[in-house]
Amino acid sequence: MANTYTQIHIQFVFAVKYRDGLIHPAFQKELYQYISVIIKHHNHKLLAINGMPDHVHIFIGMRPSQSISDLMQDIKGSSSKWINEKQFLKVKFEWQEGYGAFSYSKSHADAVIKYIEKQEAHHSTKTFREEYLDFLKLFEIDYDERYIFNEPI
Repeated sequence: MANTYTQIHIQFVFAVKYRDGLIHPAFQKELYQYISVIIKHHNHKLLAINGMPDHVHIFIGMRPSQSISDLMQDIKGSSSKWINEKQFLKVKFEWQEGYGAFSYSKSHADAVIKYIEKQEAHHSTKTFREEYLDFLKLFEIDYDERYIFNEPI
């Protein structure tokens, strides 16, 4: 689009169904590369990707030519299909329904990248659930805790 200028930085956070630790080190790097290709295919700029066995963080510079929901549908649908086709696991792989999408200004980009790169250290003191709820509170997103991860309280 001529004369369209944007600066949209989004961090996505999404989990393996039931938050099972199914993203094994044996294929984690390949999975991140696969997701990176999807992001680049849609002309977004990958800034960081990392996670833990039960969830993934992605930080991108997003183009306005695609909706967040369409991008996440493609990333989650294509990557789960890819994991299953590659038969990395003896069980069917699925992502949890839903995701978090959090916007940042350019001045926060370096801090977000460092945060994502240090997921293992971060999760030595905090569970994914605690982290996710912290994001929702920090970004002042209304939520019903009964429906976080489809988990009854």
